[in-house]
Amino acid sequence: MKLSIVGVTGLVGSVILKILEEQNISISELIPVATEKSVGKEIIFSGKKYKVVGIEDAINKKPDFAIFSAGGETSLKYAPKFAEQGTVVIDNSSAWRMDKTKKLIVPEINANILSAEDKIIANPNCSTIQLVMVLAPLHKEFKIKRVVVSTYQSVSGSGVAAIKQMENERQNIEGIKKYPHPIDKNCIPHCDDFTNNGYTKEEMKLINETHKILDDYNISVTATAVRVPVLGGHSESVNIEFEKNVDINKIKTIFANTKGVILQDDIQNNIYPMPINAHNKNEVFVGRIRKDFSQKNAINLWITADNLRKGAATNAVQILEFLNKKNSKINN
Repeated sequence: MKLSIVGVTGLVGSVILKILEEQNISISELIPVATEKSVGKEIIFSGKKYKVVGIEDAINKKPDFAIFSAGGETSLKYAPKFAEQGTVVIDNSSAWRMDKTKKLIVPEINANILSAEDKIIANPNCSTIQLVMVLAPLHKEFKIKRVVVSTYQSVSGSGVAAIKQMENERQNIEGIKKYPHPIDKNCIPHCDDFTNNGYTKEEMKLINETHKILDDYNISVTATAVRVPVLGGHSESVNIEFEKNVDINKIKTIFANTKGVILQDDIQNNIYPMPINAHNKNEVFVGRIRKDFSQKNAINLWITADNLRKGAATNAVQILEFLNKKNSKINN
């Protein structure tokens, strides 16, 4: 497998390399790509040194796959150029997610809809991925009517500049400001830009992407996204209303048997999901599952996941693995 990683020196790009190593995925040729200022620099992958190249050079090398983690503008400009060469692009940006001609994939949920014709595949938003990983098995069993989600998103979701801002504030250092307000010792109900309807782009991603992934536009979804002073790991408080009668024990059994989801729900021993424990894990953690006594057939629960892993890099690598195995079966 000839693989290019576009944005290899960024936060998500570096995690992609780690996961590829951890999964021991066989790569015949790695083509690392970054901005022009990084071209010529060396990265180490599986004990070998690789020189970072420019994106045009990578296109000319005609890789089998390219994982993009370089922002929407780069993806819109260059993903089609890779695709024209026959490369399958897995894109981490928001550029293609709501494009009706592109698939939005969480492998555990809907990888089966992928075909050989799909040359640009969208990776969902980090907050959406962990949400739908929990919603999908419940929707299948009880049919979801409405979802109310409030997110508690770590600063790593905003990139290196946001991490630096929080670190500077904790040390009383004046420096770069990623957010319009201090983030240390604060919560900012403002993730991404505001849209004309009063919701932020992040909140609208949660709504629109959930519909597309679950392939059900009848589910009512509303969201509030909040940035919190946590280094890594996103959390979500979720209220779900169902069409059918629900049973808490059955829900816990479903989660205990859902691939990629780990149930942590033992309140007697203070066991529940927390971002500090989701760090460097590829799974989505769910707990604090309880009935909503104010509404018929409704529950509350709490979700956490490593936003740089399952929320981005892990999901992209899982798509890559799925496609590579599928290609191997066809070729054999």
